[in-house]
Amino acid sequence: MRVAVLGATGAVGQTMLRVLEERGFPAEEIVPLASERSEGRLLEWRGREWRVRRPTPEAFRGCQVALFSAGAARSREWAAVAAAEGAVVVDNSSAWRMDPEVPLVVPEVNGARIHERPRGIIANPNCVVIQLVLALEALRRAAGLRRVWASTYQSVSGAGARGVAALRTELDGGTPETTPFPASIAGNVIPFIGSAAEGGWTEEEEKIRNEARKILDLPGLAVAATCVRVPVEVGHGVAAAVELERPLSVEEAREALAAMPGVALAEAPWGPVPRDVAGQDTVRVGRLRADPDDPRTLHLWIVGDNLRKGAATNAVQIAELVARG
Repeated sequence: MRVAVLGATGAVGQTMLRVLEERGFPAEEIVPLASERSEGRLLEWRGREWRVRRPTPEAFRGCQVALFSAGAARSREWAAVAAAEGAVVVDNSSAWRMDPEVPLVVPEVNGARIHERPRGIIANPNCVVIQLVLALEALRRAAGLRRVWASTYQSVSGAGARGVAALRTELDGGTPETTPFPASIAGNVIPFIGSAAEGGWTEEEEKIRNEARKILDLPGLAVAATCVRVPVEVGHGVAAAVELERPLSVEEAREALAAMPGVALAEAPWGPVPRDVAGQDTVRVGRLRADPDDPRTLHLWIVGDNLRKGAATNAVQIAELVARG
């Protein structure tokens, strides 16, 4: 199998290549693609060096799968081209997530949707949505869902390499030349991610609402989120309050979460924390509590590596389903 990776020199693209190798993906050849400034660079994969190319229609020819992680603009430019050349595009950007003709997939939750791809494109969800819906799906299977409140604590790598560089520069006492953040991030938290949307919400908060509804196939699910950027390099956290359709004890909820693929329960009463999940693909859940006033509401804390399960690994898992047919 021949696999293209658009955005191969970026943080997520590099992680995609690493995950493809780690998981033994059935590819004999990769086609690393990136912008003009990376053209000609050599990347090592499976003991060989592969030369980075600029995307062209010919670059996608003969590829069965194309993993995209180069931003929404590049995805809109090249996804249809790659699909026309016969590749199934797995896109990590926001470009296609809400397109009704493009499935939005977390394999453990709705993997069967990969076959519903009239455009030849499958969308990879927002990083923090992936870890949230894994926990929500576990609870939904046990007791149904009525409403979700979420407060997210998202690491700087969610803003890309510039976010990590900005934090490191500030921690070293400097001032970054460019930053994706509206305020200093070192020693700070910023309750604003993405551009402003209607009603005081942000684009990131709207993504959580809209994408969770689409993945869970619950278009009327009440979802509200507050998204906060925190000075952590890797690993997103979510504090969620979940109102269920019927009461569920903490022990029953623990059993449901433990049975959910891709989820692990944290044993420490104060955990899990982002350092527990950095470099891992499992989403960890802890701080599970019954609401003191509503027997149908549970509170929980969820953490995941936003570069792996939140991006690269989820995309590779989708590609694995495609490869199996």
